[in-house]
Amino acid sequence: MADASLIRCPSCGATNRLPADAIAHGKKAVCGRCKTPLATARPVVVSDASFAADVERSPLPVLVDMWAPWCGPCRMVAPIVDQIAAELAGRVTVAKMKVDDNPATSSRFGVRSIPTLLVFKDGREVDRIVGGQPKAAILSRLERHLPAPSPASGRS
Repeated sequence: MADASLIRCPSCGATNRLPADAIAHGKKAVCGRCKTPLATARPVVVSDASFAADVERSPLPVLVDMWAPWCGPCRMVAPIVDQIAAELAGRVTVAKMKVDDNPATSSRFGVRSIPTLLVFKDGREVDRIVGGQPKAAILSRLERHLPAPSPASGRS
């Protein structure tokens, strides 16, 4: 099972081994221990401590929203980020990180202004969107790095 990825369950923390090709084709996965869906339709909150596990080792591309609660443009982008998480669940992981609470990661990636949206694929930053952008612009940049959606099969 060399082409498998390990995904940590956001609910119980169990590590789940999933075939990489199934993940790339948008197959819905659940935790083997608690049966919680592993692809979430909401952004996950990441921190300096969880960044490597949740972002850099993710089998899916990850959109990371670097934000702060006092930032007006961040509050304007937040609903867009939430919509993207719901619309692309299973194809991308969406994460949110408060820069004030996580200075190590913010510094490591040179985040100098917020909001900054970082796109990761295979553990590496592949794109960066700085400032408030409309949903269409964010999706256009993000979709370059996503696997094609899987065709709907007639089976459950």
